[in-house]
Formats: sequence, structure tokens, C-alpha cells
Amino acid sequence: EVQLVESGGGLVQPGGSLTLSCATSGFDFAQYSIGWFRQAPGKEREAIVCHTASSESTYYADSVKGRFTISSDDVKKTIYLRMHSLKPEDTAVYTCVAQDYYNAYSLTDCGVLEGWGRGTLVTVSS
Repeated sequence: EVQLVESGGGLVQPGGSLTLSCATSGFDFAQYSIGWFRQAPGKEREAIVCHTASSESTYYADSVKGRFTISSDDVKKTIYLRMHSLKPEDTAVYTCVAQDYYNAYSLTDCGVLEGWGRGTLVTVSS
């Protein structure tokens, strides 16, 4: 069973940077798809990035493209989200998703992945 624990959130000023971590267990970093979602108060849950290892393809939402980058460390079994040029509208609870033996061909394909973590809060404010 896959278990996910997000961390790294906090308060940051507009234009700042922050890196989130997603520690995994019960997950094989092979033939996998991983991603990040976020949800702000009063807004719908938004898929912001999806990466599939088989084709080494990554899909970003327009709202974060060019500012956010997903990566992973197979040794530490951790997924990362590096965020730059943060905006107040980036304020949200961020959650990770992961599924082995699954290929994604679009950002929406990550929408069916399991995400059991409680998330980590990112607040962008001056």
C-alpha cells in the first residue's frame, strides 16, 4: 500500500521560492507516474503537474508552467516540487500522488492516481 507524507510548506513572500517534499513508502520507483495537486480555499482541486517515467514525459498546468518543477530521488524515495516566482494565487494545500505500473499521457491522467497524504500548506503573502 502506498503511503505519502508531504512536507516543506510555509510562509513565503511573493517572488520567493520554496521546495516541497513527498516521502513515499510501499511504492516502487519503476514504471510509475507521479504528480502534485493543490487546492485553495473556495476553489476546485487543481492538478498542476504529472510525470510518467516510462516515456519521461512531464505535463504542467498553464498556471505553474515555467515556475514549478517536479523531480524525484529513487534512493530517498521522495518526490519534490521546486517552486519559484511564487504568487499570492499559489496559496493552497499541496498534495502529491504516486502510482507504479501506470502510464500517463496528459495532465488529467494523474487525476485518477491515489493521493493519501494530508498535504502541506503554502502561503504566499507579504
